[in-house]
Amino acid sequence: MIFDSLKDKFQLRFKNREIAASILAGALEDSLKKIKVDRKTDRLLVLGIPRGGVVVADIVASKLPYQCEFDIIIPRKLTATGNQEIAIGAIMMDEEGDGITSYLNDELIKELEIPLDYIEKEKARQVEEIKRRKSLYRDLEKRYDIEDRIVIVVDDGAATGATLIASARWIKKNKEKAKNLIIAIPVASKDTVEMLKKECDLVVTGTTASSTSTFKSVGQFYQEFKPVEDEKVIEIVKKRNLS
Repeated sequence: MIFDSLKDKFQLRFKNREIAASILAGALEDSLKKIKVDRKTDRLLVLGIPRGGVVVADIVASKLPYQCEFDIIIPRKLTATGNQEIAIGAIMMDEEGDGITSYLNDELIKELEIPLDYIEKEKARQVEEIKRRKSLYRDLEKRYDIEDRIVIVVDDGAATGATLIASARWIKKNKEKAKNLIIAIPVASKDTVEMLKKECDLVVTGTTASSTSTFKSVGQFYQEFKPVEDEKVIEIVKKRNLS
């Protein structure tokens, strides 16, 4: 496709999340055609990761010309000691609330000499934040309906991919089986994309950075990358009747 050849030659810098979402929706529609998703019979479930990913996912779900539902999924990254920008892994709470799905970057943990007791404390801290967000964003009685769905997990970009990996692993171990699992993100490094491919059936991006070394943060690929507050997520989930 023309889109694929162009995105390899030019480094996109999105105006904002809304424009990134529109570009991602176009790339995703092309990819769904390639894997022969049927508009009449296949059911899609788009899952946005708070907070910025919810904004992107909402637009993606609205633009895709398929039977498409929207929901949110709430992983949390585990941060390194003394630097909350570095992700050493991520967790997802199991739906019943009595366990977690976790991903740990063992190589980075060893390199940074992160002690085990710190990791356990960080997990507990992020579990509390997941509980807080769940109570704000979703009906706590609502269950995820992923059986026989094409599940598309969306964020506004992937630096390390930690939260996307935890999300993908949670979906794959869920007792109800998805038909396909797709990760869709406006931007990631090529190394991160290769890592994410091991966790799902397909990775779709709007653009990729040439190497991990040039990828400092997701925000560098946006002209406008304002923090998304709880209120914005709540506005979207109320519109979607999720709360």
